[in-house]
Formats: sequence, structure tokens, C-alpha cells
Amino acid sequence: MTNPDAAPDPELAGGLDEPDDLQPAEGSLRLVGDHDTYDVAAWEAATAAVLRKARRLGEDAPDSDVWAALTRTTLDGIEVAPIGQRSDLDGLATSGRPQRVGSWDVRTSLVGADAAAMNEAALADLDTGATSLHLDLIAGDADLGRVLRGVLLDLAPVTLDRPTTHRSEALARLLEDSPADPHPHHNLSADPATALLIGEGVREGEPTLAESFVDTVRRAQALGVLGAVVDGTVLHDLGASDAQELGWTMAVGVHYLRELTDAGLTVDEAAGLLEFRYAATDEQFPTIAKLRAARRLWARVLEASGGTDVPQRQHVITSRAMMGKHDPWVNMLRGTVAAFAAGVGGADALTVVPFDERLGQPDAFGRRIARNTSSLLIEESHVATVTDPAGGSYAVEKLTDDLAVAGWTELGRIESDGGIGSMAAEAVRARVDEVRAKRDAGIADRSRPLTGISEFPNLDEVLPEREPWRRNGEVVHYASPYEDMRAEPAERPVFLATMGPISAHTARATFASNLFAAGGVAVEVAGATDSVQAVTDAYAGQPVVCLAGTDAAYAEWGADLVTALRAAGATYVVLAGKPGERTVTDVDDSCALGVDALGFLARIREELAR
Repeated sequence: MTNPDAAPDPELAGGLDEPDDLQPAEGSLRLVGDHDTYDVAAWEAATAAVLRKARRLGEDAPDSDVWAALTRTTLDGIEVAPIGQRSDLDGLATSGRPQRVGSWDVRTSLVGADAAAMNEAALADLDTGATSLHLDLIAGDADLGRVLRGVLLDLAPVTLDRPTTHRSEALARLLEDSPADPHPHHNLSADPATALLIGEGVREGEPTLAESFVDTVRRAQALGVLGAVVDGTVLHDLGASDAQELGWTMAVGVHYLRELTDAGLTVDEAAGLLEFRYAATDEQFPTIAKLRAARRLWARVLEASGGTDVPQRQHVITSRAMMGKHDPWVNMLRGTVAAFAAGVGGADALTVVPFDERLGQPDAFGRRIARNTSSLLIEESHVATVTDPAGGSYAVEKLTDDLAVAGWTELGRIESDGGIGSMAAEAVRARVDEVRAKRDAGIADRSRPLTGISEFPNLDEVLPEREPWRRNGEVVHYASPYEDMRAEPAERPVFLATMGPISAHTARATFASNLFAAGGVAVEVAGATDSVQAVTDAYAGQPVVCLAGTDAAYAEWGADLVTALRAAGATYVVLAGKPGERTVTDVDDSCALGVDALGFLARIREELAR
């Protein structure tokens, strides 16, 4: 397969053209307006000065090195520069823009096995801002009617999360029996590709999802509703990158088009019965670009299939994988950023996962915060007022193009493996595992920080209590390695041997304390000290000690302190900082910025357990 859009779309690209007299001079950023006199060199000089002050750029390094210092690389290997330039758009297409006009559909998530409780929650949500429902029903298929009792199906669409064939049939029967015509955005949610990807078996007495797929979609067509879901969130939940999620959804969409056109539907008819489901994370610019790239790729698929530009309908769900169990209030911030990105990216329907879902069954407060997130973005922040707020942004347009190319490449890999099938699914999961390993490495060394978990944890927090629950499907939570340690706190603390006054040791003492807390390890602090004797007087026999002070203090009396602490009973000495001739050499371990935190914490916990 080739690049989906090798040349720019003349019509859309032309929307970014400017009169010749307003064209910026070569090397100009022109970020403010027509009279902006700042050029690239001026920006580099100002930025370099800040980075040198922060010791992130050498004194002798050229100013132009700021680009490399501030550019980050995504898990797909895509470089994201610190600032966009007009030259980024040279030769690029700018298609994939949102087509939604006005507010998105506020679709709340309801999970559970208690049909009566789910019905009560559904009616409360619809009365207070929600406009549709996304059901993850753990109860029996026959309970769907009880869950939706009193819901006006002509006004409030319903979609299903990873349903069985019988559950899709149950929803179809409810819609057929409805006294009013059902809302066109109901979705019977046929999705055999997800079952194939996760290796889900077929329940006894049920036809396979693949066998019933065409029948379900035809039934939806007769009802005037959507029939199938192309679900990228299932791959995201397993750890996939943005490009892998895009490639998978394109491959599944292509497969569904083939199945439905073979059954007699036209390409346009088949495309109009599909809804795509994507995950939104708190990395707002990649999320915006992913949704824009998805529309661009699907338009290219339809063009290659002989169809017209049937709009891709997108249901976006804020990432469950990014949600943390500890300091769950931070999940509100993660969800808000993700929801903002989804709205700006053009989501047609948006589900904000309740902040307390990791703790158990979300309560009324968690659901209210979730639906209010959309309401505030729409009604108070007016995010939905502009159809494409990110349109024309150099950085977003470039990232959209890069993601579209990477997603198209992934589609090519899947197609070369034979399309959607067991062998292709295994290959996809293997590639996802590779990406997951990259992410895990960043989480381990905290270059991908998790606030409240790997950074600034609170060992004394009291978590809100929620009813135990389970939901369908596997989710690989980013925070799991740290949460597993926090679930079984170390029985003994580390002695933090602070050296000197508070003003001298506070930076390294705080760094070390937060690092230990991330792994469920408490610390006992020596306090302000001015000598070896003062530290050893505060020492209470803990097997692991950690020195925290300045390099000058380390050089002056660090070696003597290590000797004294070992004589007093310390069996494992850690240095906050990097060991060496200018600090202390006789230590067993060290911790500094960039340390493999998970490996370090595992060693500390092992020593504490001896």
C-alpha cells in the first residue's frame, strides 16, 4: 500500500493559502500577527537561554540545538517538535477535518450486573445532561429491557460494549417494539473482530459473531439504525500506540465493507451502518491528530473502494488504561484533557469514564462528574462552537499527516498478513507488545510520569470506597506495576539520612521520599543535622538507609557517615544522587533523575524484606 494522500488535497490545502503580501519571510515564525518580527533565530536564542539556565543545554551548544532538546518522540517514532512552523505543511495534505457541527453526543457509560440499579442510573444521567447511553451489561441478556425501562428510545440512542449476539438481538427487539421510530444513532454493535482479537470464545447455543454479523447489520438497516462497531479501544486497552489503533480500525473497517458488500449492500450503505470507536488520552495533541487522521484514512479507504465520502462517525471514550487507582482525583484532570482533545478533534459522541471506575462500581458522584465534564466543555468553554479549532495549526496538521501515514503503514502490514484473521490478529498483538514494552520502560524511569502514582504519591491517602465490580474486557493499566507495590506496602521504612540544614538537603530528600513512596515504601527522616554523630543519633536500626544532601556535604563527610551507619547496623546504603569521587563511592545503590524506578524499588523492597 502507498501513502493514503501522496499529494495535498488542492481544495483543502488551498484553505491555508495566504495573499502574497502576507506571506511570512523565510525563517519567520509569525505566531502573533502580520507585524510579528520574530524569526526562528530569535526564538532559538530566547529558548536556548532558558534551557541553559535550567542546565538542559550546554553553554557551548549552538542555539539551534533547542529543537533536539525539546522535540519528543511518540511510541510510533513520530517526532513532535516544540513549536510548529509554516514549512511543516510543505507538500502535506490537510484533509481529515471534523464534520460535526455543534455539540457532541454526551454518551455516559453504565456498567454492572444489577439491572434495576443500572436503570436508575440511566434515567438519572439522561435527566441531567446525558444524551445517550453506552452499556456494558454483565447481567443476562433478558435484563436489557429492565435496564432501559423508561428510556425514550426515539430520543436517547443506546450502544453496547462488546456484546454477545443474543444481546444485540435483545436490543433489536426493543427497538422493533418501541412505539416511536428509534433514534438513528442506536447501534446494535456487532463486532466480531474484537472477539477474534481477544480470543473470546462462543457461548453454548449462540451462533458465532462472524456468522451473525451480516444478519445483525441488515436488521439494523431495516430499523434505520447503526449496525456495527469498529472498535479501536480494545487494542488501545491492550497497550497499542495511536498508529496501531488507526491501522487496526482501518483493517477492521475494510473487512466489514467486504463482508457487507459481498452480502449485497453498496459501499455507501455499508459505510453508513458503521460507527468507529477510539480512545482519547491526556496527550491532547496526539489525540486530536488521531481523530483527524482516522477520518482522512477512512475517506481514502472509501475512495479506493469506489464509494463516496460517507462521513466517519466517531464514538470516543476516554482512556481506561491511563486511569490510576491511587490519588483518583487526578483522573478528573486526565479525563478533562482527554475530553477536550476529543471535542476539538471532532468526536461525534463522547464517553468520559468516571474518575472512580478503578476503585469499583462508579457511584452517582463519579457519573455526575463524568457527564458534567462534557457539559462544561460544551456550555461554558464553548469547545463545540468552532467546528475545527485545531485546523490550520502547523503542529497539529503535521502530526495529523504523520499519524495518517503511520496508520496506513500499519494497515498495510495487516493486509499483507491476510487481513483480519487469527494469524493477523496474533501479529498485531505481537507488535502491540513491543509498543507496550517501550511505554513500560518510560513509566519505569518516569520519563512518562504518572501524577499521584509514580510522581508525588501519598502513602497516607484514604481512598474512597466503592462496591466491588468487574467489567468485560482486559485493560492494561499504565500504573499497574506501581499499584501492585502499593497494594502490599513494605513492612519497614527506609531511614533517610538527611545531611545539613533543611535548605541544603530538601531537594534530594524530597526526590528520594517521593521515589520510595511510589513503591509503597515509607521513610523516617533524620531531620536537620550537621554531623555524623547527629545523623547516627537519629538512626534506629533500619536495614536500608538513604543519604540525602548536597555534593559538597557528600564530599566532606559522606564517607564517614556511610562507615558509621554500617557500623550501627545498616546493611544497604543508597545515595540520593550519583556516586563518584566527588560525592561518595562506598554505597550499594543510588537514585537520581532517570533511574529505573521500578527496578530500584524492587531492590529496596527485597532488602527491606530480609
